[in-house]
Amino acid sequence: MTDHFDTDVLVVGAGPAGAILSDVLARQGIRVTLAERAATAERSFRGETVAALSVKIMEDLGYGDRLKQAGYLPLEGIAFRENGRTLLSADYSRFPIGQLPIDMPQPQLLGVAIEAARSAPSFSFLSGTQFLSLIEEDGVVKGAMLRRSGGEPYELRARLTVGCDGRFSRMRKLSGLEAKITPMERDFLWFKLPRPENWQHTSQLVARGDRHLVILPTWPDLLRVGYNVPKGGFRDQREQGITLFQDSVAALDPRLADLVRTHIRGWDDVTLLDIFTAEMEQWSRDGLLLIGDSAHTVTPVLGQGVNLAIQDAVSFAPAIYQALADSTDVIPASALQAVIAKRRSHKAMITKFQRMQEGNLAQGTRFGTFLRRLKMRLLNHSPVKYKVLDRMMNAPHALRQAPEYRAMLERLAPIGAPVDAADGFAPVAPAHQNFREEVRTNAA
Repeated sequence: MTDHFDTDVLVVGAGPAGAILSDVLARQGIRVTLAERAATAERSFRGETVAALSVKIMEDLGYGDRLKQAGYLPLEGIAFRENGRTLLSADYSRFPIGQLPIDMPQPQLLGVAIEAARSAPSFSFLSGTQFLSLIEEDGVVKGAMLRRSGGEPYELRARLTVGCDGRFSRMRKLSGLEAKITPMERDFLWFKLPRPENWQHTSQLVARGDRHLVILPTWPDLLRVGYNVPKGGFRDQREQGITLFQDSVAALDPRLADLVRTHIRGWDDVTLLDIFTAEMEQWSRDGLLLIGDSAHTVTPVLGQGVNLAIQDAVSFAPAIYQALADSTDVIPASALQAVIAKRRSHKAMITKFQRMQEGNLAQGTRFGTFLRRLKMRLLNHSPVKYKVLDRMMNAPHALRQAPEYRAMLERLAPIGAPVDAADGFAPVAPAHQNFREEVRTNAA
């Protein structure tokens, strides 16, 4: 008996990985349903630094003009400062990729991707819709149970269910796939301040002993600042009071003293980010795939989370397209293993670098901080400085030259252009009337 599916691909989670994957698949004529628990794109914390490679990818996807209209801030460089001195700096314009990174609020980035997907009639967006559980038959995932806020649970059957539901992924917990969760020794407190007029568009890491700040210029006229505390130390910070917090930030970087005392008036102005990593040997089962933070949560060092998510989306899209074209059944895990191997290898490189940086930043002894300063100075004066930093920030360099990526771009309908169903794809016969009703409700 032939299975009936409501959609080809069900994507759970409308973050960068989910939104971009949905758009890229839908504009190739694949039937895609994107389900997002939140009713809006606003959240307490999201990575907003988009690396140069990711900007290039989004231009390839046709987002360029729409990103400019939404607004973003080009970033000019990166610097490491300690005790008021710059020990390491790099000018982004000197990287061979020929593109500056940008800072762009995620709600705007996600809006561009989702609106692009809406131009494809094969795309359905279910906002305010909660993922409850997976539909499994004989060990094969065939969709998910969903529930719209205030509504009844219903089935949505799909040939592939993709988990993009973030750092605390429910789909990861229910997938039956093993995940290694490793808490880091610190957490981050994030807040925003007005950006002084003469402030450079440079991402900065400011350290003193084992304490540090991450200072990121943010669109349109703000600074996004991260302050590290020991793991679980936010409670102690609150008990000590907001004034001591203000003084601690000012001691780390006196340039922020007046700003933080004027604009951070209470704990409602501060957001806690629990820092941990999640690593998985297997990202897929028959009928199921996890990508982005759901598969590989990383730390905030160099803002890699959003960029890994974007790279995942465009790396897996060609394999998903081909697997759907080769069969009318559920996509087997074997069809995705080659891409998973490449992405795991790249993620392992990023994790290794981040842990090395975490170790450097945790140094509190005189000797430890001396070694950190020495390493930064040596790298700053090294002839391979830009090569090392480029490898960390803009790899994998070959992604955009891969034949499967170029073929995907050729199939991709321009945003707003008519999109026909992909050639060779069997029509999807909706299995449940409830699904049709939910799509109509969300479209209204």
